Amino acid sequence: MTLRKRYDLATSHLEPPFAIVDLAAFRSNAANLTRRAHGKPIRVASKSVRCRTLLEQVLAMDGFAGVMAFTLPEALWLAEERVSDDILVAYPTADQSALARLADDEHAAAVVTVMVDCVEHLDLIEKATGGRPVRVCLDIDAAWRAAGGRIRVGALRSPVRTPEQAGGLAREIARRPGLRLVGLMAYESQIAGVGDDPPGKPVFSRAVRLIQAQSRVELARRRALIVKAVREVADLEFVNGGGTGSVEKTAAEKAVTEVAAGSGLYQSVLFDHYTNFSGSPAALFALPVVRRPAPGVVTVLGGGYLASGVADRSRLPQPYLPSGLRFDAREGAGEVQTPLLGAAADRLRIGDRVWFRHAKAGELCERFDALHLVDGDRVTATVPTYRGEGRTFL
Repeated sequence: MTLRKRYDLATSHLEPPFAIVDLAAFRSNAANLTRRAHGKPIRVASKSVRCRTLLEQVLAMDGFAGVMAFTLPEALWLAEERVSDDILVAYPTADQSALARLADDEHAAAVVTVMVDCVEHLDLIEKATGGRPVRVCLDIDAAWRAAGGRIRVGALRSPVRTPEQAGGLAREIARRPGLRLVGLMAYESQIAGVGDDPPGKPVFSRAVRLIQAQSRVELARRRALIVKAVREVADLEFVNGGGTGSVEKTAAEKAVTEVAAGSGLYQSVLFDHYTNFSGSPAALFALPVVRRPAPGVVTVLGGGYLASGVADRSRLPQPYLPSGLRFDAREGAGEVQTPLLGAAADRLRIGDRVWFRHAKAGELCERFDALHLVDGDRVTATVPTYRGEGRTFL
């Protein structure tokens, strides 16, 4: 049975649009991540999953430990629901009411760690919490720089880059009785989040691999020195790094105690083109054919589920099944309807499904309130996304 027929059969009782997760692919992707981590624990990036049930399933698997949340209100909710006893908020917060709630909740204060990268963050936390105990993690700039700093490759994140800067901020944290420095994080987006083998771009691919190789060497040396400087001030519980695209590379660093990953569980489109790993598409959404406006063209309902980031074609969802469909260059993916072109369109009829993959992982769940879990040729459970639980954190 083809993949498309299996999905159509399993969901024949459902009316599209809807989203599914193929559990066999999901489990295979999870196992692949743990193999690549070589024994180091993987902290699950919740923004790439956005479904409490699936977070709990992953955390029950060998090799996974802890959650990397994307907002403090989300972390407080996950703590309340006892999803994990180790929740790191990956981004700094300016939410004073959430910080006050954190300090008021003895359990949350014991399991949630918030991110800092400047003295202003420390001041804000102390003001919101009244000096009550808060666990903090220091975020380090992991970008690669060349030409005396005039060239920068990587996400614009923390202003803390050197061992001296990290040690200085660690000492400032240590001077504040309510703050406890327990972790250090550095996310190398230029390696973990950039595919090194995009199709049809051999010259670009070679350039990416060269930059990534140089960046890995530079960051490994700098991260080790930063960890050494911070450990002279604080007894760190964890040093976090990496992402789906760099799991085995980051895990190989002695200074790193854990890696982060999330997108590799769903295997969204942006993670298709890496030389060091491949995954199985696990998260899909189905849209119904509602028009046949011309030979070689069908129109599906909705589809304008664009991913965040630079506004280019890489942020479009991808028609997946049947193969051979593409967007109209002048219309793209539409809010209410999306025309699709290609020879496969002539084999589709009104009411047939077209299966899509989202460019990014968890953002799919902002469009659907449930995920239908497919095992084999049947839906074995339907579980709410964050949205389905009334939780929209951004």
